Amino acid sequence: MNKQLQKLGLIGLSVVAISTAQAQDFQYKGAIQASWQNNSEYAAWYNRGVAVNRFGADSERLNLSRAVLDLRTEVGSKWSLFASAQYVPDPDSKFGFTELFAQYHTLNKGPRQWQARLGGFYPRMSLENPDIGWSSPYNYSYSAINTWLGEEVRTFGTEVSYKHSDSRLPRRQRTGHNWELLGAVYKGNDPAGTLLAWRGWAIHDRQSVFNEAIPFAPISALQAPPLAKQSWRTEPFTEVDGRFGYYLGAHWDYRKRHTLRLYWYDNNGDPSVLNYQTGQYAWDTKFYSAAYRFKITRATHLVMQAMAGNTAMGIRRGVDNDFSSQFMLLTHKWQDYRVSGRVEQFDVKDRDFWDFDPNTSEGGAITVTGRWQVSERWHVGMEFQYLESKVANRADFNLPTRQIEQLWRVSGALRF
Repeated sequence: MNKQLQKLGLIGLSVVAISTAQAQDFQYKGAIQASWQNNSEYAAWYNRGVAVNRFGADSERLNLSRAVLDLRTEVGSKWSLFASAQYVPDPDSKFGFTELFAQYHTLNKGPRQWQARLGGFYPRMSLENPDIGWSSPYNYSYSAINTWLGEEVRTFGTEVSYKHSDSRLPRRQRTGHNWELLGAVYKGNDPAGTLLAWRGWAIHDRQSVFNEAIPFAPISALQAPPLAKQSWRTEPFTEVDGRFGYYLGAHWDYRKRHTLRLYWYDNNGDPSVLNYQTGQYAWDTKFYSAAYRFKITRATHLVMQAMAGNTAMGIRRGVDNDFSSQFMLLTHKWQDYRVSGRVEQFDVKDRDFWDFDPNTSEGGAITVTGRWQVSERWHVGMEFQYLESKVANRADFNLPTRQIEQLWRVSGALRF
């Protein structure tokens, strides 16, 4: 699957480059962001540590935290190409795609329209991450839900949708209701669930790029015979069992004030299948997601999301966990300033019979962020986050299972 993704990336980049030269309607936008922050007491998970925010004890306090470039070009009247590429500095510098797909839409003038996406892309579950490169305009660190989607969930396949646009109706027939029904089939997301089981939920703004392998702490359970062939890293966008996964979704909007998105996601993994070369199991991961946004006023918005599901791997589902998370975000914009606050809760419940592999974890966080748009190109801001988590397998390292991380962060971004 990695080779297939590499080919997809090279082909996609070539097509975008060729189309860019030929297209009359070519759009791009990007951002380069630098941050200063205090660090956690422990190393971050991607450096084999137990901290669940991005900036561990071994992180540079001043860093180039992300660089992103979004490209879109029209190819004819019905097709467009989209690519989102990001520079990720931690744990080792890399540049890769986070999304790369072709989009099709019909040209009928009526209120109903078919659309399709083909390639690698995020399911449109999030109402928290509508900004450049699937980032958030509210808090710098994403919620635990959307942090995990950015880490381990991506669709490599085809999504088809059927939508109703109220604005296309004659004025007398408009009701204010807009809706969309969609479904997708895909491959290449079999290991999703690995980090939830062996690290727990995390809160940060780091997104995994195609073909990436993500390390995590070397817990003692992976030295036991039933898990000895599991790698101490996850390759979330690989195909292991050859089976197709799917998701179904429904979107609803009323007068652009109330927005609701409902999803059911099932990667249809066979938890008994192992790729012996990469050390990756196929996890059977399925969950629902419900996201809601209410525009209280033009300047004040409320965003909420909840997720709950199950993930399992191994013969007889030796690792079997329920997981859930919820958050509530309130944001207010005044002139060139925005203040946002978010509270959230998350947990993983261990349901299996393997006592040597404790997967239980729980926690919550409060995040407060202030941003200032200095000019069209320059943005600055500050964030404080209080993050409390309890993860059972931290006892493997003779560390307290309960951990409190308090993060101060100052960021500046150049947008173009």
